[in-house]
Amino acid sequence: MSGSTEGPKRATSKEVAEAAGVSRTSVSFAFNDPSRLSEATRDKILRIAAEVGYRPDPLARMLVNGRTHSLGILLPQDISQAMENPYYAQFLIGVGQVCNEEGYTLLLAPPLRNSMLEAIPYAAVDGFIVAGLERDRGEVAELERRGVPFVLVDSESTENLPSVEVDDRTGAAAMMVHLIELGHRRITVLAFDAGPDAGHDRGPGGFRGPLGRRMAGIDDALAAAGLSSDDVGLQIVEAPCTRREGYKAGLRILDEQNRPTVVFALSDILAAGVLDAAYELGLDVPSQVSVAGYDDQPEAVWLRPRLTTVRQPIEAKGRVAADFLVSAIRGNARHPHQKLHTSLIVRESTAPPSRIN
Repeated sequence: MSGSTEGPKRATSKEVAEAAGVSRTSVSFAFNDPSRLSEATRDKILRIAAEVGYRPDPLARMLVNGRTHSLGILLPQDISQAMENPYYAQFLIGVGQVCNEEGYTLLLAPPLRNSMLEAIPYAAVDGFIVAGLERDRGEVAELERRGVPFVLVDSESTENLPSVEVDDRTGAAAMMVHLIELGHRRITVLAFDAGPDAGHDRGPGGFRGPLGRRMAGIDDALAAAGLSSDDVGLQIVEAPCTRREGYKAGLRILDEQNRPTVVFALSDILAAGVLDAAYELGLDVPSQVSVAGYDDQPEAVWLRPRLTTVRQPIEAKGRVAADFLVSAIRGNARHPHQKLHTSLIVRESTAPPSRIN
């Protein structure tokens, strides 16, 4: 017994036009430019289209309108690695709120063949949220060359581009002041690495972007206390930003004979890995070693002990970035910039160092 392998026949705009007694152009207007029809005609066309199951072809609509009604997020990492970090889930909640309100879908654009630059032409979006890249990067120049609307997130502020950032310098300084005031003088900073293109993001001070600003805040706190990096035995360790890598780095840091009295991880997910390592090594937190983080992700209050961290408004950052991008797509000539505040959240994972430590 044989039969057709084709699915049900798809309704066409011609069928809708004939049933409604209008032209196919009017059917197109009903979906793409309803202001050109009377309310009664538009409603009649949409009602008949729903009855016969007609939906405009998305690709055809995109070609006609020159719009995809999709926002893109240009990621600095592959999707699997990015999604290991709860930061992106919070950020996407904020972006998604705007997409729901404004009628946009969302596309994640990770590096293509390890290149963010190569990913740009293949993303069918109306504009990009660009995460963690500076203005002088090739990807930003390519977006400008193509005339694609975009918003910079966590980059240095610039006068002629919409951008959103967090006051990372003040946040990291506040944490460092807290640790110094507790009496810590053997401090290790566990920094997230900047990915495969990290070399391009390093400035004269060694780092740029959020990482550079957080390191600058650490320097500010030391200077304000009249201390040098040598006075606190400051060590900087870099690791990919996942809990597993935080755990592996924590094992190396804490298994040394002269281990630090505190590990300040510049991401909560790395700090969670350090807590895992401390447990593995039988070290009590905070009596034998303190651990601090940065972000105040929801998991911070579920860790044991609860994590002392710096709160940044991640969800709000995603929402502001998406708002700015929708405005840019709609031709708003403004170039807004917004810096969001941070706050120190002290919980149980930090305490004065033990005398025997």
